[in-house]
Amino acid sequence: MPRLSSKNQITVPVSVLAEVGLRSGDAVIVRPAGPGRVEVEGVRDLIDRFAGSMPPGTWPSGEIDRLRDEWER
Repeated sequence: MPRLSSKNQITVPVSVLAEVGLRSGDAVIVRPAGPGRVEVEGVRDLIDRFAGSMPPGTWPSGEIDRLRDEWER
């Protein structure tokens, strides 16, 4: 059974990683999931995860383009 190390690390069994499709080096999100529980979720692509997450009308029309024009290039 894996244990939490003094550096707050755990070793996830290879069989579990294979079952959920995670590999060494993959980005993950770690969050609390109740008393004594932690969720680990693989992040495939942050753009895919958050693109379109803001409802229409959040920004006035053309505002994002205006902000981009302020960036140094």
